[in-house]
Amino acid sequence: MFSTKLHKNENGQAALETAIILIAFVVVASVFAFAILSAGSASTERGEQAIYSGLEGVQSSMEVKGAVIAQGASGNVNTVVFTIAPVNGGQPINLGKDAALGTTGDVVISYRDATNIVNSIPFTVNWIRYNEGTAVTDADALLEEGELAQITVDLTGLTPTKLAANTAFTLEIKPPTGGVIQINRTTPAAIEAVMELR
Repeated sequence: MFSTKLHKNENGQAALETAIILIAFVVVASVFAFAILSAGSASTERGEQAIYSGLEGVQSSMEVKGAVIAQGASGNVNTVVFTIAPVNGGQPINLGKDAALGTTGDVVISYRDATNIVNSIPFTVNWIRYNEGTAVTDADALLEEGELAQITVDLTGLTPTKLAANTAFTLEIKPPTGGVIQINRTTPAAIEAVMELR
């Protein structure tokens, strides 16, 4: 008789068991939620890095300023001259090619037309920097904001054929980072000493 009275009301014990089970579910759910949120944050950071890397790869780090000039003689173009500048907010670019500093630079220029492909064509750099209307030379070989660099591409070594009249050609300026700059031009019908290419 005594034992039956003890087990008549078990409401408190059932509520305690339910509370323990609910707490266990909440703890397990919290652990899973934390793991999922951590994985989501990590993947978001990786996605952001991939986006910025992709933008860096396609955005140009420099641009051509002004006209593209050809200098010719004996019916062939010997040099192509143009000026480049960094884009606004762009990183400095090591053009090198500075005999005084003994540097070679990171930029490669390639040439192609219907009969020639040259992956790295020789070029020289003439530094121009305008500071309040005065030309000033910089002490390094970096193309930085506010500077202009005149590039002279030497085409005298082209083989099997020289760059002649009425010939379409492409120069590709390849910096170490950023997009490739393409200069597509066609030589005029008559080669002169100095010509603006269109």
